[in-house]
Amino acid sequence: MKDPTCVLFIATRQIGDVLVTTPLISAARAIWPNAQFDFLGYRGRLDMLKGNTDIYELIETPERPSLWEYLKLFNQLFQRYDLAIITQPSDRSYFFGSIAALRRVGVVVEDTPRSKKNSAWKRAISMYWVPVDYFHQHVIVEKLKLLEPFYQDKALDLFAQPICVTPPKAQALTPLIESQIRQPYIVLHPGPLNAYKRWPLSYWQELITSLVKDGYQIILSASSAAQDLELNQDILSLLNEKIRGSVINTEGCLSLPQAVTLLKGASLYIGVDTSVSHLSAACEIPTIVLFGATPPTNFGPWPNGFIGQEPYQLRARSQTVQNVCILQGPGDCVPCRKAGCEDKADSRSECLDLLKPNQVIDAAQRMLKTK
Repeated sequence: MKDPTCVLFIATRQIGDVLVTTPLISAARAIWPNAQFDFLGYRGRLDMLKGNTDIYELIETPERPSLWEYLKLFNQLFQRYDLAIITQPSDRSYFFGSIAALRRVGVVVEDTPRSKKNSAWKRAISMYWVPVDYFHQHVIVEKLKLLEPFYQDKALDLFAQPICVTPPKAQALTPLIESQIRQPYIVLHPGPLNAYKRWPLSYWQELITSLVKDGYQIILSASSAAQDLELNQDILSLLNEKIRGSVINTEGCLSLPQAVTLLKGASLYIGVDTSVSHLSAACEIPTIVLFGATPPTNFGPWPNGFIGQEPYQLRARSQTVQNVCILQGPGDCVPCRKAGCEDKADSRSECLDLLKPNQVIDAAQRMLKTK
């Protein structure tokens, strides 16, 4: 099979979905050392790739392009590449891939008769595809398997080497935040993209109070989204004045490269199921992540350097692999992979309500002792 000289990676989804493509990019570089790699994703979602030396060009598209923007992108992509690697199963990702290259590999959803029927055209236009398994296959493994035909052609083993997620190149903190930080500190990230991944406010209050009493400064991390900023303010409002004096609210003013600097200096990170938790694991610091509906077997933050395909169990109240500790609430329904108990974005998740602060505090103490 002829090696490609120009490859387009496509990930038209969220920031975390872009970050978890970096092991795929690194593996592709190992087999095609001289190829040009470009990356297509949504505008404002590609910061996880800043400073990545394997990527030549980042191509951004609006999440909802106008007709003119579609035409402009069509002209930019048309048959420009030898291979398109489609890392998301969406129709739009496949549409972009079909424009960009004659050879395509991609992930597809075929877990039900209906989804299998709907994805038939995607399989038809792909030289190779990998089925999505939301419960029993990690998303990083899923993406690496897109390279299987090329690895096999070179008699290489995809999973015999350490697999690492590459964080963005670190940038200096803002002078204001840097002047307020003192060691040792712990970074907390309470805000997920959707409400059903939230941990109760009063639990954050109890956790922060305990960590401050143990001598740690707390850095509250947040995206610039209004809901994240409001959530952090709500948490701060529950703290007494003495405890609040040991808490810094970054107020969403850090870029992802600046967040890397913040994380690498931390004694510990604790967060919910969100992109920053994946970034923390990639920075190789002790990381605790609170999981509810999401199967950790599919989207648990990857423990950098892990060799193999299955770092996590599907269900365990607490499991630690290298620098990453995943905590789950009780219940036979955990993880359900629904949008909370009511299966909608603003739903609550009883499993997270039942994940009590003492379980997180105990895990934090264990992780801090092993640092």
